[in-house]
Formats: sequence, C-alpha cells, structure tokens
Amino acid sequence: QVQLVESGGGLEQAGGSMRLSCAASGRTFSVFAMGWFRQAPGKERQFVAAINNRGDVTYYADSVKGRFTISRDNTKNTVYLQMNGLKFEDTAVYYCARDSMPRRWTGLGKAEVYGYWGQGTQVTVSS
Repeated sequence: QVQLVESGGGLEQAGGSMRLSCAASGRTFSVFAMGWFRQAPGKERQFVAAINNRGDVTYYADSVKGRFTISRDNTKNTVYLQMNGLKFEDTAVYYCARDSMPRRWTGLGKAEVYGYWGQGTQVTVSS
C-alpha cells in the first residue's frame, strides 16, 4: 500500500513563497510520475503540476506556469512544489498524487490517471 504525506502548507501573504513536500512510502517511487492538484472551497479539484518518473519532463497548469516549480528527489521518495509569487486565488487544499501506471509521460494532467492520493495540505494566501 502506497502512502503519500504532504507537508509545508500554511498561511502566506500574497507575493510570498511556500514549498510543499510529499513523501511517498514504498520502493517503487522512482518509476512513477507524480502530480499536484488543488481544490478550493466550492470548486472542483484542479490540476497544478506533474513530473515524470525521471524528473526531466514537467507539466504545469496555465494559472501557475512561471510561478510554480515541481521537482522530485528519487533518493528521498519525495516530490516538491515550490510556489513563488503566491496569489489569493492559489488558496486551496493541495494534494499530491502518484500515477497508477509506471513510466507514463503523457496525460498527467488528468486526475483519473493517478491511483494514490495524499490527505492534502491547506495553503492559504492572504491578499
């Protein structure tokens, strides 16, 4: 059973920065793509960013492109989301997720390709 545990959320002012981490259990972390999604109150879960298993291909939602950076450290079974230039509209619960198929490089913006999800971490940006 794979467990994903997010950390690093909290309260930040608009324009500030925050880094989220997601630690994964298991020995196969390095063969699966990882993604970050977010869900604001009253809204559907939204794709934020994804990274392939090797860490050399990344995808971003248009709303975060140029401000957020996804990365991973396969030696630590951890994926990160560096968030700079935070905006009020970035306020949401952020979830990390692990792909259900190994070594997939496409379609990573769709929630349905992910088989495991973390419990989420709250990010609140004050305007």
